[in-house]
Amino acid sequence: MKAFFRLVLTIIALAGALPAQADELRPGYLELTQQTQSEWKLVWKAPILGGLATRAEPLLPDFCQLKLETPRLSGPAVVATGKVSCSKPLEGATVGLKGMEPGSTDALLRVAPLGRPVQTERLIPDNSSYTVSTVPDGWQVARTYFVIGVEHILAGFDHLLFVIALVLLLQRGRPVVAAATAFTLAHSLTLAGTTLGLFGLPQAPVEATIALSIVFLAVEIVKASPGELRLSERLPWVVAFLFGLLHGFGFAGALREIGLPETDVPVALLTFNLGVEAGQLVIIAATLAVLGALARFAPTARRPAVIASTYAIGAVASFWFIERIWA
Repeated sequence: MKAFFRLVLTIIALAGALPAQADELRPGYLELTQQTQSEWKLVWKAPILGGLATRAEPLLPDFCQLKLETPRLSGPAVVATGKVSCSKPLEGATVGLKGMEPGSTDALLRVAPLGRPVQTERLIPDNSSYTVSTVPDGWQVARTYFVIGVEHILAGFDHLLFVIALVLLLQRGRPVVAAATAFTLAHSLTLAGTTLGLFGLPQAPVEATIALSIVFLAVEIVKASPGELRLSERLPWVVAFLFGLLHGFGFAGALREIGLPETDVPVALLTFNLGVEAGQLVIIAATLAVLGALARFAPTARRPAVIASTYAIGAVASFWFIERIWA
């Protein structure tokens, strides 16, 4: 029981310390797209929060010259475009960012040579450069966006708390799997549709309603009683599907912040979503394992632990909802 409380309290503490937009990823984005044999187009997006906008800048080899246009503010990021002239091919050369300090936001690097596969790399303070491959791996985009998807569900605390609350409500393998499948199908639909420009919703009300969906589940858990199944327990897959549609808009907002490679949208979208699902399965398995351990070793403590955790989750979600509607 103590271990369970420590786990939940750690998540709650981290979640409560985050700003209202807990769902959004704000990495940097550096793109080099080859125009001719010696000319490249550079796009550099640096989020205002996270240190990249004030400290980091593109790193190019000595045989390349950058002419940068005046940066502009685009939402929560500074965006700059420019032309890069290189006297030699970039293959084997090092590109990336300089000035990334410990604690800085990550950045996604995309290098798109003419007539060859796109190369992508996740830049972090400890590994902020990349050597352009002579023969690039065609699976680089897939791997990069899969990892980003996993990290998003694990670091996007509102989605994390929603999935945990769903498991706490149902507490049994088969109903949890059915609800999780419905949630996956629903947010995959809205994620794909929004990312491809088929439809969309304003991000602010979406974020507020996502917080409210967590509050709803918390209320359902607290009010649950043996022999009196509530709607969310009788038809959990319906509830999960409806809220999944909403959460898909949230995932799309995060993916929009990252950016999609123009020529690799289907692969990036698919692998990002697969990464989200992989992270979601980890959350479900871990929560069920903790509940199973409580049932075996401390059965009388299971219900009090669930209720205490639910109140903590509901309190954080309520705070997010209030903060987001006033933001």
